[in-house]
Amino acid sequence: MGAMGLALPWKASAVPTEWEKFEAVNGAVPRPEQSASYLAEISWNGTRISSAPREWGTRVEPSEHPTGGSSPAAVEPASEDAALAAACQSGDLHGYERLYAMHGARMKNLARNVLGNSVDAEDAVQETFLKVQRSIASFRGQSSFVTWTYRILINTCYDARRSRLRKKEVANEEPEDAPQRELRAPGAHPTLRMALERALARLTRHQRDVFLLYEVEGFRHAEIAAMLEITAAASKNTLFQAKKSLRQMLEPPRSSSAEAR
Repeated sequence: MGAMGLALPWKASAVPTEWEKFEAVNGAVPRPEQSASYLAEISWNGTRISSAPREWGTRVEPSEHPTGGSSPAAVEPASEDAALAAACQSGDLHGYERLYAMHGARMKNLARNVLGNSVDAEDAVQETFLKVQRSIASFRGQSSFVTWTYRILINTCYDARRSRLRKKEVANEEPEDAPQRELRAPGAHPTLRMALERALARLTRHQRDVFLLYEVEGFRHAEIAAMLEITAAASKNTLFQAKKSLRQMLEPPRSSSAEAR
């Protein structure tokens, strides 16, 4: 089955889309050619999200990855990963320094996208390295050392997000289901950008996280499965559902002339 990309032919929908809701308030917005072009160029915190169709379950090409590389874990040969793990397990601080030098920037980017701001992201990454140091004896090599480290980061971000929600509830503030992110596209109409932000916020947390890890951070489904403690098949299905939901929420209705044809 082909992957359900973000820039696919529009289908008529009986349910009002985000486009229709915004138009009811803001008037007509550019579409459909402009909207399709916009979706092909959307960025997440400045990182391009690929909308090119690919076979469901295949991996992002290196040129599509935000840093031009491959998956964070895949760039580590098995020998390098094992050497990093051994160095950290022996208490060698140079091992942790190398781990940070190689993955610190990507870890901060992932944490920022999950938590929505740089301050919390910095705290989460620092806490992750402390947890890695405390828990290194429990690493058994059942996954790569880098994947194991990212799993600790993901769980640390989840803990921070839950703590933030609890504080909001105690303060009687409106709970924040999804962190606010700025999505940018060259020349994008503000209304279209708002529609996209709202659509992403309406995904389930699990769908957003899998979408983020796969499409933005460039992890493989096997790696996502290890991080989120799910199966690779569940990761693929969640990504499929996330893309399907985004397409349904964002697709503009067909014009009457198009339907007549």
